[in-house]
Amino acid sequence: MSEEKKDSFDDGGVEPFSGRLDAPYQSPVQPHELRLDDSFQFHCHPGISCFNACCKSIDIQMMPYDIVRLKRRLDMDSKEFVARYTVPFEMDHHGMPGLKLLTKPGSSACVFLTDEGCSVYEDRPTACRYYALGSMGVRKKESAQVEDVYFVVKEDHCKGHFEPKTQTVREYRREQGVDVYDEMNREWRDIIIKKRSSGPTIGQPTARSFQLFDMCSYDMDSFRAFIQSPGFQDVFDLDQETGDAVLSDEDKLLQFSFQFLKQVLFGEQSIPMKAGAREGRLAKAKERLGRRQKEMAEQKQREADERYENRD
Repeated sequence: MSEEKKDSFDDGGVEPFSGRLDAPYQSPVQPHELRLDDSFQFHCHPGISCFNACCKSIDIQMMPYDIVRLKRRLDMDSKEFVARYTVPFEMDHHGMPGLKLLTKPGSSACVFLTDEGCSVYEDRPTACRYYALGSMGVRKKESAQVEDVYFVVKEDHCKGHFEPKTQTVREYRREQGVDVYDEMNREWRDIIIKKRSSGPTIGQPTARSFQLFDMCSYDMDSFRAFIQSPGFQDVFDLDQETGDAVLSDEDKLLQFSFQFLKQVLFGEQSIPMKAGAREGRLAKAKERLGRRQKEMAEQKQREADERYENRD
């Protein structure tokens, strides 16, 4: 990548190109950036000799819309899907919570792989749709704009690169339905990039921030309940039309959750707050802090009294 690129987020399910061609490890990522109208040669189909080989060794990060589509297909709520079909990991040194797709016991094969192929093909995750392309969002220095770049992933087992079919990145994305997934995940990806690039400006996220990030990213059922709770409605002034729309349409709810995250994490005020709500929250926070301090002081006093009584 050019030195002017400031930060990036790889949402193609592969390791980004490191820039070193002489390293002992040979990255499967081809060191050539592609744009939407650039062409590449690739075709995967059931008759190819390596069919499903890529599904037998996976390391797939789950995007928020991946979870929405799969839990909807399997008729599960968010918590059940996450518990049964994902494993947690930390996306950065602060411990930002991420999820990866589960593999079969004792194997690196996808949990949804069958002898006939992918059992959830119509709702497969973003990374599966992209293969054998990778995608990366990059932001240049002094720019708020995140640009999309693409690259070819050539792994030894994959014979699709030798098939006589050439298409543009734009055509491939449309054919695989990944353009829809990218649009649904875009705001979330931009949140990750902004969090990484802001670094010390934002500082170490609080435990509460992580909880909200986890809910807004991976648990639409809990987020739906949250925005109907007094804790949300006493603070935010959500108009009836918007409220009805996000409660009745899970895709809109997901986008609203990203809007809420930006407001919580970065102070981007896009959801109106009720008059006096900020002051009320501060007053309640001070009250809670005062109670905790009083409880701690009383506990210390009890411990001191016990030590005095047991002195002899």
